[in-house]
Amino acid sequence: MRKIEKRWIVSFSLISLFSLVGLFWKSDPSAIRNNFLTEEAVSFADVAWLLTASCLVLLMTPGLSFFYGGMVGKKNIISTMLQSFVCLGVVSLLWVICAFSLAFGEPLGFEISGKFYSVVGNPFTYAFFDHVSILPHSKMASTIPFMLFALFQMKFAVITPAIITGSFAERVRFISYLLFICLFTLLIYAPLCHMVWYPTGLLGSFFGVKDFAGGTVVHMSAGFAALAGVLVLGKRKDSLHIPTNIPFVILGTGMLWFGWFGFNAGSALAANGTAVMAFGTTITASASAMMTWVFYDRLFGRKVSALGACIGAVVGLVAITPAAGFVSIPESMFFGFITAIVSNSILYWPVMKRIDDTLDVFACHGVGGIMGMILTAVFAQGESASLLHGGWGVFAHHMAALGLVAAFTFLGSLALYRITNAIIPLRVSEQSEKIGLDLSQHDESLDAQRHVVG
Repeated sequence: MRKIEKRWIVSFSLISLFSLVGLFWKSDPSAIRNNFLTEEAVSFADVAWLLTASCLVLLMTPGLSFFYGGMVGKKNIISTMLQSFVCLGVVSLLWVICAFSLAFGEPLGFEISGKFYSVVGNPFTYAFFDHVSILPHSKMASTIPFMLFALFQMKFAVITPAIITGSFAERVRFISYLLFICLFTLLIYAPLCHMVWYPTGLLGSFFGVKDFAGGTVVHMSAGFAALAGVLVLGKRKDSLHIPTNIPFVILGTGMLWFGWFGFNAGSALAANGTAVMAFGTTITASASAMMTWVFYDRLFGRKVSALGACIGAVVGLVAITPAAGFVSIPESMFFGFITAIVSNSILYWPVMKRIDDTLDVFACHGVGGIMGMILTAVFAQGESASLLHGGWGVFAHHMAALGLVAAFTFLGSLALYRITNAIIPLRVSEQSEKIGLDLSQHDESLDAQRHVVG
């Protein structure tokens, strides 16, 4: 019988503990009753749409698994897909236990000129979904049950660390990765989510950051965390590989595009005109980016490829995410166009090739998120809402906030990688990397032949 390593004993002990605590958890329904409305405030149309949108966003994570899995070498397909897919388990549980509280719990922060600004929520406010019920919250999504709002936001929390996995694919130890995504969700994602989307959040209320569906919270944070991870883990021993399964990439892109309608249009948190507009801008931005990527590649002598078309489509989806409900259909076409050019240029920039971002996560999601936020600050409709509508101060605050978010997510993630590496080494052995993570980490393979590695 093989000796069981301590880290796996600790992991199993933790899930056992949390499950037992949840079994005996007792809540006081009257504790924060004043924050909630009555059932009469619930709109059944909004409930139906948000249930649908939540399912669509959940579908994006397995879609991302196919998208990434098709891009890597044959010996790493299963491990790469699992790294994205497992977030559905890890982050969902974390969200229920305390991450939702950190993101949307009672605000903790400070005052500036007599006005309160918060940076994180109290981790005990909604611990184990305490007080999260069918009643709508008075300040957040007041026409749907608070439970539905929490579950919708859960899907955003799930896919964010899943996006990061593409940067260090083919060389990361699975158990170390699990530890990192726990730390990232609790210490990077949840506070950032609070600061942008909570009513008193620092970035939203003080800096006036407009992030309709997660350009900052999801894509910028994932992109800069990916960049930090690449720098910590270093290059692969063999960084040259041919994508194994392009049909997987196309399937994953289709699932992502389909799910993104829930991601963007669902962020209206209601079945209304804003949701319809977000639906429309999502289509056109992605379509524009896809075709721009294809034609731009040809200008540099590169062949029209299915891989390029898929990457372009995803870049367009990323770019429009922060602005989906704030801009017009024609403006969304420009979002996709200009972001595809910038992202494509960064992807083929020699510096990016030297650092070995395996699946170009920073060039696609990081740069796409940055471009989306900049363009939102330029084009967002409404009086003084953006640069083109007289909002010079709004634009300046956006740029300052982008700098702060970049620093927070990059430096914070860098620290978390180093902490993780000190506890459990992040990188697999050279032998494990050579034979592939499918066999060395999971004892699974696309081939019929199986091989156990000690």
